[in-house]
Amino acid sequence: MQKCENCSRSKHRTEDEKKYLQTRLKTIEGQVRGVSKMIDDDKYCNDVLTQLLAINKSIRSLSNDILKSHLSTCVVDDIKGDKLEVLDEVMELIGRLN
Repeated sequence: MQKCENCSRSKHRTEDEKKYLQTRLKTIEGQVRGVSKMIDDDKYCNDVLTQLLAINKSIRSLSNDILKSHLSTCVVDDIKGDKLEVLDEVMELIGRLN
């Protein structure tokens, strides 16, 4: 069986970074639960859509924060290690985020 090249990669995060990211994710989780309740309560479509837009904005903001961290740590380390193929990976990733 062939080993996945990217499966062994990891990113060390400090406890503060983990706490920050988990807090953001829990907020998003709460927003999603709120929308679910709005659906159960037959709330007006415009109100539901407004909350979904807020969730989308929260996810994009979190994604941007993680991307900034990735660029300033993982990508920089790979470039310093002459692993320039990381640039293609980053370009593909940015394309998928937009």
